[in-house]
Amino acid sequence: MSGKVWLVGAGPGDPGLMTVMGMQCLRQADAVVYDRLVNPVLLKEAAPHCVLIDVGKRADHHPIPQEQINAILVEQAGLGRKVVRLKGGDPFVFGRGGEEAEALARAGIPCEVVPGITSAIGGLARAGIPVTHRDFASSFHVITGHLRDGKDPHNWQLLAQLEGTLVILMGMSRLADICRQLMDNGRAADTPAAVVMNASHPEQRMVLATLATLPEQSRLAGLGAPSLIVIGEVASLSLLQMM
Repeated sequence: MSGKVWLVGAGPGDPGLMTVMGMQCLRQADAVVYDRLVNPVLLKEAAPHCVLIDVGKRADHHPIPQEQINAILVEQAGLGRKVVRLKGGDPFVFGRGGEEAEALARAGIPCEVVPGITSAIGGLARAGIPVTHRDFASSFHVITGHLRDGKDPHNWQLLAQLEGTLVILMGMSRLADICRQLMDNGRAADTPAAVVMNASHPEQRMVLATLATLPEQSRLAGLGAPSLIVIGEVASLSLLQMM
């Protein structure tokens, strides 16, 4: 008899930010297939009999292709197991959860999605940066900085003209290019900007700068992946600095 797969969002990093439902699924799982950004503390919540399968990906280093991850989920559920696919943030926010849900549906495997707090909102909130604010931003836009097949999918002219807050995930390897593209297409060089590294973790670090100075300031501070890039007036609030 076939088992079932839960696509579970682990939240932005702090294990306390995982949902109650997500934790319940994790504790009853027979197998957990987890990503690199999942806090290792959460894996300790799994039952002693649970099989832990690391399919973590890193920039420019994908040891397990997505197709193989899909196959692992189908295989584990086919053994009659309760399977948790544990992802950082939310499964459907640049987490390829949609692709995995499609693969499970094709295989006739029952699947349930347990949303998580995406780092694009929760991670910035833990850094004291609100993505919206009545005085500064009535909208926000989340994009990925990760390219597929070396192609740039973004309309930088459009992105540069958008009002509100721009949040970029998985973009640290291209930070200088992202900032240059936005400025070349009309975004003001003095636009407030920030990078938040290891959002919501105890070792969280942040750089507050402008669009023009963000790459160099981040380099000098030694910031790298995993980090959030935020561009817009809300970055100037620095609420944690006010507390």
